[in-house]
Amino acid sequence: MQKRLLLVIALPYLAAALTADAVGQSRTLKFNDPKPQKYQLSARASELDPLAKPHPEIDFGFTDKNGKPTDTEKASVDTSVAPKGKLVIWLMSHNQALFDRLNSYGLHAIQPHYANRWFSICCKEKPISEHCRGNIRIEAATGQDFSDEVDIPKHDGMMERSYRFVKWLAAENPQGGWSYFLTEDGKGLRWEHVIISGSSHGSTTAARFAKFQKVDRVVALCGPRDNFQTWQALPSATPENRYFGFSHVLDGGWKGDHYCRSWEMLGMHKFGPIVNVDNQKPPFGNTRRLITSFDVGGDEKRAHSSVQPGKAAWRDAKGTYLHEDVWRYLYTHPVDKVGKAVPMDESCVKDQKQ
Repeated sequence: MQKRLLLVIALPYLAAALTADAVGQSRTLKFNDPKPQKYQLSARASELDPLAKPHPEIDFGFTDKNGKPTDTEKASVDTSVAPKGKLVIWLMSHNQALFDRLNSYGLHAIQPHYANRWFSICCKEKPISEHCRGNIRIEAATGQDFSDEVDIPKHDGMMERSYRFVKWLAAENPQGGWSYFLTEDGKGLRWEHVIISGSSHGSTTAARFAKFQKVDRVVALCGPRDNFQTWQALPSATPENRYFGFSHVLDGGWKGDHYCRSWEMLGMHKFGPIVNVDNQKPPFGNTRRLITSFDVGGDEKRAHSSVQPGKAAWRDAKGTYLHEDVWRYLYTHPVDKVGKAVPMDESCVKDQKQ
C-alpha cells in the first residue's frame, strides 16, 4: 500500500519531468526531411491575416495601380544544411542572393511585408524632434502606439506580420522546422532566436527595434541613419555586443558621419576599432564595425548598395563575390567573441543639428 501511494504521488512529477524533456527535445532544432533541399516559399500578408489592412495615408497597400500584389512575403531554408536555430528577419526588399547565403550558413530567413512607407509624412516640424523618426520606426515594427504621426496597429506591424508568416510556414513546410521559432503557446515568436537585419532604412529600423526587444543580434548594412535623432543612445534590450555594421566609405551616410555616429551611440566601439575588410581577414579582430573601400567608380549610389550581394557588390573578373567572408562573419560570428574597446572618434560628428 505504501509503495502504491508513493507511486501515485510520484506520477505527477514523473509526468512533468517527461513533459519537460519532451519540450526540451522539441526545442532542439534538427531537420527530419526525407529529401533534404532548399525550400523557397511565399505568401501574401493580406491572406495570412484577415485583420491586416492597407494604409493609403502612407501609400502602403496590398496591390499596385495595376492590381499586381505588393504584399508578397518571402522565406527560404535549406534542410541539407545543419540548422543553427536562428531566424533572420530581413527588413528591406527581398534579396535572394543574400537569402541563399544565409541558408548556406544554416539560417532560416524571411522578409515580411509591414507598414513601413511613412517617409513622406514624418518629422515635418522645425526643429526636428529627437525621437520623431525613432518613434515611427518602433510603431511600424511593433504595432504599438509610440507616435502621433502615424496609426499603425498590431496586425500591420513587423512583429505580427513576421509571426503570422512563420506560423503559416510551420504548417506549410514542416520539413523546414519553422515551428522551432514559435513560442511554446504558439502565440508569438522566440525573439531570442531572431537575427534582425536590413539595409539602409531597414537597417535603421532593425537597430531601433533591438533597443526595444532583445534579439539574437542585429546586422545593419549601410546603416543605421537617423542622424538628427538620439534614440541610438537609449538603453538597449539587446546587449551592445550583438550589434554589427558594414558600410562602404563612399556611401553618403558614411561620408556624412551618420553611420559612425550611430555605431558609437549604440556602443559598438566598445568591441573593437573600425576595420577595413579589404585589408584584413576574418575574424577582423572580433570587431563589430566593418567598412570597405573597393573601387565603385566614385558612384555614391553604388557604394550604398555594395555591402550586400547584388549587382553593386564587389566581384572579381570571374564574377565571384569578394565579400563572402564578411557576410558570413556578420551573421554567424559568436557574439561573445569581442575585440578590445577603443575611444570614440572625435572626428565623427555626433551633434548634426548645428
